[in-house]
Amino acid sequence: MALVSINELPENILLELFTHVPAHHLLLHCRLVCSLWRDLIDLVTLWKRKCLREGFITEDWDQPVADWKIFYFLCSLRRNLLRNPCAEEDMTSWQIDSNGGDHWRVESLPGDHGTDFPDSKVKKYFVTSFEMCLKSQLVDLKAEGYWEELLDTFRPEIEVKDWFAARADCGCTYHIRVQLVSDNYIVLASFEPPPVTINQWNNAEWTEVSHTFSDYPSGVRHILFQHGGKDTQFWAGWYGPRITNSSIIISPKMTRDPAPSTTQPETMRGQEKAARLPSSLRLHRPL
Repeated sequence: MALVSINELPENILLELFTHVPAHHLLLHCRLVCSLWRDLIDLVTLWKRKCLREGFITEDWDQPVADWKIFYFLCSLRRNLLRNPCAEEDMTSWQIDSNGGDHWRVESLPGDHGTDFPDSKVKKYFVTSFEMCLKSQLVDLKAEGYWEELLDTFRPEIEVKDWFAARADCGCTYHIRVQLVSDNYIVLASFEPPPVTINQWNNAEWTEVSHTFSDYPSGVRHILFQHGGKDTQFWAGWYGPRITNSSIIISPKMTRDPAPSTTQPETMRGQEKAARLPSSLRLHRPL
């Protein structure tokens, strides 16, 4: 019986086989086998099928996608890039930048003079004291699987979220700062809204803060996430803002805008020079 080459199979069958092969193997190994495999692996159809098989889209998906291969990889990488966002591991993974008053502490929901969190799966929160408490994480995007071309050419959306609440019997001030940072610690984009102050005798409800970075400059390699605050009564103990369920999630855009020019006007270059940080320590300065 004569042997039959796999390339003699109908192209549709080959495509179906490729949908079951891990994406990195397709690009690093299978695509190099021959021109037929290369052309099939570059087809939009294959990556749409893989997205459907992985549950990234549904059969009735009708939103425009600029590049299905990139869309697949971004969906497969999509997750919360912050570790220990809900205080389940005490202060693990967080850098303590300021530890004023009686320091940071972890408590269980709802806490004294508090309310339940909107998501019942969240059981704990971080709480601050009577002097400034700040903590942060610096996310290395390349270490998390995001390669340079993906970030610089396609510039996926970066959504940051945080939740905070006050005790009903004590006022507090809440701070948040998120920065997109280059390899050599130039701040390329920043989200730093004015501090939020909640008065004493409030309803202790949880408030969500969110911001989406899009069309940011090329060169982003790290994300600094910093938050915290203090109480307004200067009471000993833990009466400052309560914080939990923080997140940084990178998601694909449905359409891709052209990447910004690498040549920047003098004003932008001057701003970048002013924003240069000599070391990672400068990223953790108090708010």
